[in-house]
Amino acid sequence: MKMSPQEFLDWKTKRITLLAMSGAGKTTLANKLPKANWFHYSGDYRIGTKYLEEPILDNIKRQAMRVPFLRELLLSDSIHISNKITVDNLAPVSSFLGKLGNPELGGLSLQEFKRRQKLHHQAEIAAMNDVPDFIDKAVDIYGYKYFVNDAGGSVCELDSPEVLETLAQNTLIVYIKIPPALEQTIIERAKSDPKPLYYREAFLDEKLAEFMQLKNYASTNVMPPDDFVSWVFPELFKSRLPRYQAIADQYGYTVDANDVATVKGEDDFIRLIADALGSQQ
Repeated sequence: MKMSPQEFLDWKTKRITLLAMSGAGKTTLANKLPKANWFHYSGDYRIGTKYLEEPILDNIKRQAMRVPFLRELLLSDSIHISNKITVDNLAPVSSFLGKLGNPELGGLSLQEFKRRQKLHHQAEIAAMNDVPDFIDKAVDIYGYKYFVNDAGGSVCELDSPEVLETLAQNTLIVYIKIPPALEQTIIERAKSDPKPLYYREAFLDEKLAEFMQLKNYASTNVMPPDDFVSWVFPELFKSRLPRYQAIADQYGYTVDANDVATVKGEDDFIRLIADALGSQQ
């Protein structure tokens, strides 16, 4: 969706999709918008509560069944297991994705890791394709005036033009670009606290082969789970940046993460986007 600054300012039902790497301030920015006016759609929340709900619970139950005490209670239907996914707590989604590596250290086999990656890929596509329906629901059921789609960090990895077309037809796509000075901070933060991530399969295959040769691992089953995640994140970071920019260039607009950090509320947010529209016409 393309428009002039004035068209954006006059838009009575503003609908925004925020794209960014983790750490760029995307969710923080969305949370600065008044809840009374803005319907906050989280792609990761939708993934966890709709499309991966059953696999996530199966994974939790599988772990619980390894504990004799819990196994007995589960088999007798004496306890009920559920997850507590919220917009601000997406840990069950991350724990399901898991990390590739030694099973004795909590890692996943390559086959199982790829199975979960594929499920996440399908779930993220479905969650983004749900955006038009939720725009309608936000108005029809809840009476929200505006809509913000806090898209997952791996949307740029989906290789799905249909998803991008859907988002562009129904929302204004805004990419939050991380300035060079902040890039290394985010990389170091991710390396010091490695978290499960989604990778395009071609990227995973290429980088995994490179990593195993570099570290002289004969099998993924002997790798400490954190090792690959820490090593590959800078590579993933670099590979995603041009993908985000290509989406913004074709379908939307770019704002700087430093400018995003100065936003205090709705008025600042709207002015930030209007200025981006004006400078990138």
